[in-house]
Amino acid sequence: MRSGIVRRIRHTRHRTTAALVALALPFAALVGLASPAQAAESATATYVKAADWGSGYEGRWTVKNTGDTTLNSWTVEWDVPSGTTVGSGWDATITGSGNHYTAKNLSWNGTLAPGASVTFGFNGTGGGAPTGCKLNGGSCDGSTQPGDTPPSAPGIPSASEITNTSVKLSWTAATDDKGVKNYDVLRGGTTIATVTGTSYTDSGLTAGTDYSYTVKARDTADQLGAASGARTVRTTGGGGEPPVGDAVKLGYFTNWGVYQRNYHVKNLVTSGSAEKITHINYAFGNVQGGKCTIGDGYADYEKAYTADQSVDGKADTWDQPLRGNFNQLRKLKAKYPNIKVLWSFGGWTWSGGFGDAVKNPTAFADSCYKLVEDPRWADVFDGIDLDWEYPNACGLTCDTSGPNSMTAMMKAMRDKFGANNLVTAAISADGSNGGKLDVADYAGAAQHADWYNVMTYDFFGAWDAKGPTAPHSPLTSYPGIPKEGFNSDAAIQKLKGKGIPAKKLLLGIGFYGRGWTGVTQKEPGGTATGAGPGKYEAGIEDYKDLKDRCPANGTVGGTAYAHCGTQWWSYDTPATITGKMSYVKDQKLGGSFFWEFSGDTANGELMSAINSGLR
Repeated sequence: MRSGIVRRIRHTRHRTTAALVALALPFAALVGLASPAQAAESATATYVKAADWGSGYEGRWTVKNTGDTTLNSWTVEWDVPSGTTVGSGWDATITGSGNHYTAKNLSWNGTLAPGASVTFGFNGTGGGAPTGCKLNGGSCDGSTQPGDTPPSAPGIPSASEITNTSVKLSWTAATDDKGVKNYDVLRGGTTIATVTGTSYTDSGLTAGTDYSYTVKARDTADQLGAASGARTVRTTGGGGEPPVGDAVKLGYFTNWGVYQRNYHVKNLVTSGSAEKITHINYAFGNVQGGKCTIGDGYADYEKAYTADQSVDGKADTWDQPLRGNFNQLRKLKAKYPNIKVLWSFGGWTWSGGFGDAVKNPTAFADSCYKLVEDPRWADVFDGIDLDWEYPNACGLTCDTSGPNSMTAMMKAMRDKFGANNLVTAAISADGSNGGKLDVADYAGAAQHADWYNVMTYDFFGAWDAKGPTAPHSPLTSYPGIPKEGFNSDAAIQKLKGKGIPAKKLLLGIGFYGRGWTGVTQKEPGGTATGAGPGKYEAGIEDYKDLKDRCPANGTVGGTAYAHCGTQWWSYDTPATITGKMSYVKDQKLGGSFFWEFSGDTANGELMSAINSGLR
């Protein structure tokens, strides 16, 4: 598997965008109205206008199973006023007749377990709002009163008067056409109180502990509205978080990097990065036939290194039992005994095998353990990383293994690898409502993981060839961002809101940029004609090449962008990484990781920024 095509595809593995389904319909948009719905008192369908770029809109529907039994298919119907049409969409088959539109599930997203949800959307023009919604033939307002809509979501609760054992929560009121009766306060997704006002003090808590709160409003018809955004609160006392010096600083090392990129384990030493990192993820092993398998045998353990290429200055011999990257990592660990190495399996190209593997998670974990702990290299690895893109969702391929498959896999891995080995996973950073983080049980799986590598990059890129231009790794949202929820903070807050401890979350950094060509506008939001030129693949380029070829001349959403000639690129710089490391500390995250070493400069300036920022 050493072909350049495979290596390049794997380099771009972390994409959070879903493939668009082109529809032969007029291009249109629905705007404004949110219509929570319930069909046969077992499901809801909620519409929101997700984006507005002046000449058009993005509309999204979210279907959620609110019943006690599995929903096997769904159909959403709605009407629009004259002058509004529905156009190109994704994750549903959408048809139209006059002003009436119907969306049906695709083959992979029609089955919804109780509590599960799925989102589909479309782009278009026009200003009308949807009316007459039906879900599977039933009323779309979730009540017995036709046309009566549930209340809006309250404001994100704020926290004050925080002590070792209590916290006061306050929120802005929800709105409703019939009036709001009361509010449910939820901690970690469980209702703990119902109040008539817009504040509540939660007591009996544990010192030094993270808690996540949301609020839902109920109207006079007893309809429960959507949840507010989550607020994570840490009580005082309890010894606090581990010192910042214990923060994880992890980098991916790719086995295919030894070819065209000519990047070897020794480069970690010469760049100064080896003395700054705590962990290395070795990418990638494959997942085939329900098992963990070797990704590239030649690069992994066969390639012979000369003395000048070797970490310790000693050449490999023809008859030694282990060569290649594995032997060089062994030498690196001898020189820097604090470094832990995990073998990462999957990635963008090789995630297709996980769906079959988790049909028997115990056998899968056993195969992985036998490979990682092979006597030839058992001392090299300190654990396993699972890079499944994405459980119960679509990446390069689509998975339909169900929301619990991630938890089953991680539990099986922990049971097999035990407490003395690291078990981690790279996960989505899709913080949108009903997005990838909502379709799998990441909270349940986190109980068995040491940490998650949250892939907070590749939010936007030249797979949207005509733009709009946008930074691929925004830390925060900003006015005009193409998709709400596609930023690092949204992902982190969503994960914390699910009850995942902050210390189990690592913030991701890309050591590369993504860009377009044919761009005349300096600021984000411009149009383009295609992907910018890249050394290995169009639309992507290493930081070490971009920093001089197209220097950054602006920042947005906590990351940098550059407009040079007709090209537009976004990437992180030492300065923006410093800002992101401050965020890591402010949010009390477990640390940071990056993809991948070879994109850095010869003196490791991005790695140095991570290290300095986490001191």
